[in-house]
Amino acid sequence: MLKPCDGLFFMKIYILDSGASNLNSVYQGLKRLETRLEGLNLKITADKDELKSADKLIFPGVGAISAVMEGILKRDLKDFIIHTDKPLLGICLGMQILFDSSSEIPLHSHEDCVKGLGIIRGAVDRLQSPGLPLPHMGWNSVEHDGHPLFRGLESGSYFYFVHTYCAPVTENTIGRCTYGQSFTAAVAKDNFMGVQFHPEKSGENGARLLENFARL
Repeated sequence: MLKPCDGLFFMKIYILDSGASNLNSVYQGLKRLETRLEGLNLKITADKDELKSADKLIFPGVGAISAVMEGILKRDLKDFIIHTDKPLLGICLGMQILFDSSSEIPLHSHEDCVKGLGIIRGAVDRLQSPGLPLPHMGWNSVEHDGHPLFRGLESGSYFYFVHTYCAPVTENTIGRCTYGQSFTAAVAKDNFMGVQFHPEKSGENGARLLENFARL
Protein backbone atom coordinates (compact mmCIF):
# COMPACT_ATOMS: atom_id res chain seq x y z
CA MET A 1 0.00 0.00 0.00
CA LEU A 2 1.06 3.58 -0.56
CA LYS A 3 2.11 5.29 2.65
CA PRO A 4 0.13 8.34 3.86
CA CYS A 5 2.18 11.49 4.29
CA ASP A 6 0.51 14.78 5.31
CA GLY A 7 -2.73 13.89 3.55
CA LEU A 8 -0.97 12.69 0.39
CA PHE A 9 0.42 9.30 -0.51
CA PHE A 10 4.16 8.87 -0.68
CA MET A 11 6.02 6.05 -2.38
CA LYS A 12 9.66 5.85 -3.42
CA ILE A 13 10.09 3.63 -6.47
CA TYR A 14 13.67 3.44 -7.62
CA ILE A 15 14.82 2.04 -10.97
CA LEU A 16 17.91 -0.11 -10.63
CA ASP A 17 20.63 0.96 -13.07
CA SER A 18 22.80 -1.91 -14.26
CA GLY A 19 24.53 0.33 -16.79
CA ALA A 20 23.39 -1.88 -19.65
CA SER A 21 19.76 -0.89 -20.22
CA ASN A 22 17.69 1.89 -21.72
CA LEU A 23 16.01 3.13 -18.55
CA ASN A 24 14.25 6.22 -19.85
CA SER A 25 11.19 4.47 -21.29
CA VAL A 26 10.45 2.80 -17.95
CA TYR A 27 11.06 6.06 -16.10
CA GLN A 28 8.69 7.94 -18.41
CA GLY A 29 6.08 5.18 -18.09
CA LEU A 30 6.16 5.61 -14.32
CA LYS A 31 6.14 9.41 -14.59
CA ARG A 32 2.80 9.19 -16.37
CA LEU A 33 1.36 7.63 -13.22
CA GLU A 34 2.01 10.75 -11.14
CA THR A 35 -1.50 12.04 -11.84
CA ARG A 36 -2.90 8.82 -10.30
CA LEU A 37 -0.34 8.46 -7.52
CA GLU A 38 0.25 11.90 -6.08
CA GLY A 39 3.47 11.92 -4.10
CA LEU A 40 5.20 9.27 -6.22
CA ASN A 41 8.98 9.67 -5.95
CA LEU A 42 11.09 8.22 -8.78
CA LYS A 43 14.82 7.86 -9.21
CA ILE A 44 17.28 5.94 -11.40
CA THR A 45 20.26 4.81 -9.37
CA ALA A 46 22.90 2.13 -8.82
CA ASP A 47 23.79 3.46 -5.36
CA LYS A 48 23.08 0.74 -2.79
CA ASP A 49 22.39 3.20 0.02
CA GLU A 50 19.78 4.93 -2.11
CA LEU A 51 18.30 1.61 -3.21
CA LYS A 52 18.02 0.53 0.43
CA SER A 53 15.91 3.61 1.15
CA ALA A 54 13.40 2.82 -1.61
CA ASP A 55 9.98 1.34 -0.94
CA LYS A 56 9.95 -0.64 -4.18
CA LEU A 57 12.45 -1.46 -6.92
CA ILE A 58 12.11 -1.89 -10.67
CA PHE A 59 14.77 -3.70 -12.66
CA PRO A 60 14.45 -3.17 -16.44
CA GLY A 61 16.64 -4.86 -18.99
CA VAL A 62 17.25 -4.31 -22.69
CA GLY A 63 19.84 -5.97 -24.92
CA ALA A 64 21.89 -9.02 -23.93
CA ILE A 65 21.59 -10.77 -20.59
CA SER A 66 25.38 -11.12 -20.33
CA ALA A 67 25.79 -7.33 -20.44
CA VAL A 68 23.11 -6.79 -17.80
CA MET A 69 24.64 -9.41 -15.52
CA GLU A 70 28.09 -7.91 -16.05
CA GLY A 71 26.71 -4.53 -15.01
CA ILE A 72 25.21 -6.00 -11.85
CA LEU A 73 28.52 -7.62 -10.89
CA LYS A 74 30.55 -4.53 -11.75
CA ARG A 75 28.34 -2.38 -9.48
CA ASP A 76 28.44 -5.00 -6.71
CA LEU A 77 24.64 -5.28 -6.73
CA LYS A 78 24.16 -9.05 -6.95
CA ASP A 79 23.96 -9.78 -3.23
CA PHE A 80 21.82 -6.72 -2.63
CA ILE A 81 19.25 -7.83 -5.21
CA ILE A 82 19.19 -11.45 -4.06
CA HIS A 83 18.72 -10.57 -0.40
CA THR A 84 16.44 -7.55 -0.65
CA ASP A 85 13.05 -7.86 1.03
CA LYS A 86 11.61 -4.96 -0.98
CA PRO A 87 9.05 -5.67 -3.69
CA LEU A 88 11.04 -5.86 -6.94
CA LEU A 89 9.62 -5.93 -10.46
CA GLY A 90 11.86 -7.17 -13.27
CA ILE A 91 10.93 -6.14 -16.81
CA CYS A 92 11.96 -8.16 -19.90
CA LEU A 93 15.62 -9.09 -19.29
CA GLY A 94 15.07 -7.85 -15.74
CA MET A 95 12.68 -10.78 -15.37
CA GLN A 96 14.87 -13.31 -17.19
CA ILE A 97 17.83 -12.56 -14.96
CA LEU A 98 15.84 -13.68 -11.91
CA PHE A 99 16.13 -17.26 -13.24
CA ASP A 100 19.07 -19.65 -12.83
CA SER A 101 20.59 -19.21 -16.27
CA SER A 102 20.14 -18.27 -19.91
CA SER A 103 21.40 -19.85 -23.12
CA GLU A 104 21.83 -16.36 -24.64
CA ILE A 105 25.62 -16.53 -24.60
CA PRO A 106 27.90 -13.84 -26.08
CA LEU A 107 29.46 -14.43 -29.50
CA HIS A 108 32.65 -16.54 -29.29
CA SER A 109 31.91 -17.51 -25.68
CA HIS A 110 33.15 -20.91 -24.56
CA GLU A 111 30.42 -21.19 -21.92
CA ASP A 112 27.13 -22.96 -22.56
CA CYS A 113 25.05 -20.51 -20.53
CA VAL A 114 25.06 -17.21 -18.67
CA LYS A 115 24.33 -17.53 -14.97
CA GLY A 116 21.44 -15.48 -13.63
CA LEU A 117 20.59 -14.53 -10.07
CA GLY A 118 19.05 -17.92 -9.25
CA ILE A 119 16.09 -16.46 -7.38
CA ILE A 120 13.63 -18.48 -9.47
CA ARG A 121 14.37 -22.00 -10.66
CA GLY A 122 14.54 -22.56 -14.41
CA ALA A 123 16.64 -21.84 -17.49
CA VAL A 124 15.87 -19.17 -20.09
CA ASP A 125 16.18 -20.43 -23.66
CA ARG A 126 15.56 -19.32 -27.23
CA LEU A 127 11.92 -19.26 -28.29
CA GLN A 128 10.90 -22.33 -30.26
CA SER A 129 8.59 -20.76 -32.83
CA PRO A 130 8.86 -22.59 -36.17
CA GLY A 131 7.54 -20.49 -39.03
CA LEU A 132 7.23 -17.37 -36.88
CA PRO A 133 9.65 -14.44 -37.06
CA LEU A 134 12.04 -13.66 -34.24
CA PRO A 135 12.18 -11.59 -32.19
CA HIS A 136 8.63 -11.96 -30.93
CA MET A 137 7.65 -8.35 -31.40
CA GLY A 138 4.27 -6.73 -30.93
CA TRP A 139 1.04 -7.23 -29.01
CA ASN A 140 0.07 -10.59 -27.56
CA SER A 141 -2.40 -11.81 -24.97
CA VAL A 142 -1.45 -12.90 -21.46
CA GLU A 143 -3.47 -15.48 -19.56
CA HIS A 144 -3.01 -14.87 -15.83
CA ASP A 145 -4.07 -16.50 -12.58
CA GLY A 146 -5.40 -13.42 -10.77
CA HIS A 147 -2.20 -12.34 -9.01
CA PRO A 148 -2.55 -8.81 -7.52
CA LEU A 149 -0.15 -7.52 -10.17
CA PHE A 150 -3.01 -8.05 -12.65
CA ARG A 151 -5.77 -6.56 -10.51
CA GLY A 152 -8.45 -5.03 -12.75
CA LEU A 153 -7.00 -6.67 -15.87
CA GLU A 154 -8.89 -9.52 -17.49
CA SER A 155 -7.05 -12.73 -18.28
CA GLY A 156 -6.27 -12.53 -21.99
CA SER A 157 -5.40 -8.82 -21.87
CA TYR A 158 -2.84 -7.65 -24.41
CA PHE A 159 0.66 -6.37 -23.71
CA TYR A 160 3.63 -5.39 -25.87
CA PHE A 161 6.53 -7.87 -26.27
CA VAL A 162 10.03 -7.62 -27.78
CA HIS A 163 12.19 -10.69 -27.11
CA THR A 164 13.88 -13.74 -28.63
CA TYR A 165 14.55 -15.70 -25.44
CA CYS A 166 11.96 -16.78 -22.90
CA ALA A 167 11.56 -18.37 -19.50
CA PRO A 168 9.78 -21.72 -19.16
CA VAL A 169 6.45 -22.12 -17.41
CA THR A 170 7.25 -23.04 -13.78
CA GLU A 171 5.49 -23.27 -10.43
CA ASN A 172 6.17 -19.54 -10.02
CA THR A 173 4.50 -18.57 -13.29
CA ILE A 174 1.52 -16.21 -12.80
CA GLY A 175 1.01 -15.30 -16.47
CA ARG A 176 1.44 -17.24 -19.72
CA CYS A 177 1.77 -16.25 -23.34
CA THR A 178 1.98 -18.32 -26.52
CA TYR A 179 4.19 -17.60 -29.51
CA GLY A 180 5.02 -20.93 -31.12
CA GLN A 181 5.30 -22.27 -27.57
CA SER A 182 3.86 -21.45 -24.17
CA PHE A 183 6.23 -19.41 -22.03
CA THR A 184 6.25 -17.38 -18.82
CA ALA A 185 4.91 -13.88 -19.40
CA ALA A 186 4.82 -13.05 -15.68
CA VAL A 187 6.35 -14.64 -12.60
CA ALA A 188 6.22 -14.13 -8.84
CA LYS A 189 8.10 -15.59 -5.89
CA ASP A 190 7.94 -13.96 -2.47
CA ASN A 191 8.75 -10.25 -2.99
CA PHE A 192 10.14 -10.82 -6.50
CA MET A 193 7.96 -10.31 -9.58
CA GLY A 194 8.73 -10.11 -13.25
CA VAL A 195 7.07 -9.58 -16.62
CA GLN A 196 8.46 -10.54 -20.02
CA PHE A 197 6.48 -7.82 -21.78
CA HIS A 198 7.04 -4.07 -21.56
CA PRO A 199 4.31 -2.46 -19.42
CA GLU A 200 5.72 1.00 -20.18
CA LYS A 201 4.89 0.37 -23.86
CA SER A 202 1.58 -1.42 -23.28
CA GLY A 203 -0.84 1.49 -23.09
CA GLU A 204 -3.53 1.52 -20.41
CA ASN A 205 -3.04 -2.17 -19.57
CA GLY A 206 0.64 -1.58 -18.84
CA ALA A 207 -0.10 1.57 -16.86
CA ARG A 208 -2.59 -0.36 -14.74
CA LEU A 209 -0.03 -3.09 -14.05
CA LEU A 210 2.58 -0.55 -12.96
CA GLU A 211 0.02 1.15 -10.75
CA ASN A 212 -0.89 -2.22 -9.25
CA PHE A 213 2.77 -2.81 -8.44
CA ALA A 214 3.01 0.61 -6.77
CA ARG A 215 -0.05 -0.19 -4.64
CA LEU A 216 1.03 -3.66 -3.49
